[in-house]
Amino acid sequence: MAEFSYKGRSGEGKLVQGRATGDSVDQVAQRLLATGVVPLEISAMGVVAGNLNLEKFGRRLGLGRVGSSDLVMFSRQMYTITRAGIPLLRGLRGLVASTHNAILRETLEDILESLEGGRDLAASFARHPQIFPPLYVSIVGVGEATGTLDKSFLRLTEYLAQEKDMQDRVKGAVRYPIIVMITIVLAAGFLSSFVIPKFAPVFAQIKGELPLPTRILLGSSTVVRDYWMHSLGVITLCVYGVRRYLRTRDGRYRWDRFKLRLPVMGKLMYEAMLSRLNRSLAISLAAGMPMTQTLAVIARSSGNAFVTEKIQALTSSVERGESLHRAAGSTGMFSPLVLQMISIGEETGALPELLDEAASYYDREVDHAVKNLSSSIEPILIVAVGGMVLILALGIFMPLWEVISTAGQT
Repeated sequence: MAEFSYKGRSGEGKLVQGRATGDSVDQVAQRLLATGVVPLEISAMGVVAGNLNLEKFGRRLGLGRVGSSDLVMFSRQMYTITRAGIPLLRGLRGLVASTHNAILRETLEDILESLEGGRDLAASFARHPQIFPPLYVSIVGVGEATGTLDKSFLRLTEYLAQEKDMQDRVKGAVRYPIIVMITIVLAAGFLSSFVIPKFAPVFAQIKGELPLPTRILLGSSTVVRDYWMHSLGVITLCVYGVRRYLRTRDGRYRWDRFKLRLPVMGKLMYEAMLSRLNRSLAISLAAGMPMTQTLAVIARSSGNAFVTEKIQALTSSVERGESLHRAAGSTGMFSPLVLQMISIGEETGALPELLDEAASYYDREVDHAVKNLSSSIEPILIVAVGGMVLILALGIFMPLWEVISTAGQT
């Protein structure tokens, strides 16, 4: 016989849990039903312990988290449930049974308990801000209040799918230059540690001052080979200090502003953020959220302190009675074309539709920037690689030429 752990509901509807022995899960389930307990989850003890340890270890490494793909799938499933008229508790129980992501499954179990305890769906989602962002919770809350929960989940599904596509495009664009730069650093470290020291005895025999490229190579090689622990300590302290500074309000603001002002990459990230901002406004207003509440929620979830300050200024202007078009223009964030779209949307009452079109405009700008990214960054990378190769070649061959010239004269 094996030992199992179980969770279930008693005849009074209370959550119960415990351990039971049996030859199989079915046998344990039958015994629980015979005692008036409806089983919700039955797992072998050894498997559960192993899974829990792996889950804890995975969480420490940042693995097993609820990613954007999981949230898109969950929103799509919730749309299907609400659209088909399936009772919410019944539908969520089905999702718990079919969800493979352990963290999402635990979250859904907690949401089930919260719903059974009398909370509404939005409040239950709000208990898990690390999974459901404020915008998500707000739109679900509006859907509950207006009886259009299915439409809310449909909008969220489309919104999250577009957001994921945007993130994938930006990540794909920056992956190539990052890989090249890492390769350059590793190659430089390898040359400094293993290749250049082989030539050091030859250079030591040369009388007179060595050429500048050679001195640079020998100096870098000495630092990497003989003082790597000191260098590592200095780098660690610098990284620690920078991270501490970035946790401050001023540090975070300056860093986020600096990222958006980077050549090439800054424009790409900025336009991707503007696409997200416009799309968030569009989906929130279409769901029936008030303008000021929408802007406040977006400001909290922008992920960039510089943009958050801009949105807060925009919110303050709207609260004072200014139109969205005028308030958006004063921030300097939007292009004249997008400002015209917002103005026309306010005049015609089609603001959500035109904000969505503005998001599509920025999507196209991001696509164009991604396509041109390689051609923009490749010259910089070529110059960096060429400079490294030039210093290496001059540093090694210039002294050798002097040795050969001296030998020829004698």
